[in-house]
Amino acid sequence: MFLLQTEFNSDIAARFGNSEEQSLDFLGLPVFDGPGLWKLLVLFGINLLVCWIITHFFYYRKSRRRDYYFTYMLFSTAIFLILYNLQNMKIEVGIALGLFGIFSMIRYRTEQLPIREMTYLFVLIAISIVNGAGMASSYASFIATNVIFILLIWILEAVGMSNRKAQKIITYEKIDLIKPDKREELLSDLKTRTGLDIVKVQVGSIDFLKDIAFLKVTYIPDDPEPNDIDMVTKFKKR
Repeated sequence: MFLLQTEFNSDIAARFGNSEEQSLDFLGLPVFDGPGLWKLLVLFGINLLVCWIITHFFYYRKSRRRDYYFTYMLFSTAIFLILYNLQNMKIEVGIALGLFGIFSMIRYRTEQLPIREMTYLFVLIAISIVNGAGMASSYASFIATNVIFILLIWILEAVGMSNRKAQKIITYEKIDLIKPDKREELLSDLKTRTGLDIVKVQVGSIDFLKDIAFLKVTYIPDDPEPNDIDMVTKFKKR
């Protein structure tokens, strides 16, 4: 007695090459993978949106650096696409993270990357790695991870702006005013000559041969944009 199976079984059909859906392939790779393409577009769209929000509304709104805007967007896109495609390769996650760790330590030859710019670069690298790996258990946790990044940056930027102070190195020639008992005169002289709202002064190296001293002053800046050369005492000759 033979039993006839009337229902279609995809596993059996796939084993014998009679699947209802036959996909074309070339050199062992499918020519078109609908679900994979949609996953790529959705994850890429979320990653691009999150990186754009962080770059445009948090970083660029204060710094107005179009060069870093360009760098951040392309850097995050490149890392996402590389890591997303590495999922289909036999490569250890540690090797992949080490590769991007090398990228994160790049120092541009034209100028040293400031702390704030380096921090945003590292954050965008981290977001792109998380999104590119696609290791979240669900879309809810995937989106929650990105929202946490945005909220944390928003809170830290808001708190940092409300209590923001900057520091500057000054080469000072009136070394008779650097004495502790003349600190008020020193503050008054610095405020008058620099026009800065100075709240603290620290005395550094003193050169009695040239009658100069290096002072580090802490002040409340009027401009929200960070000053990249606050700690520069002289420019290097090129």
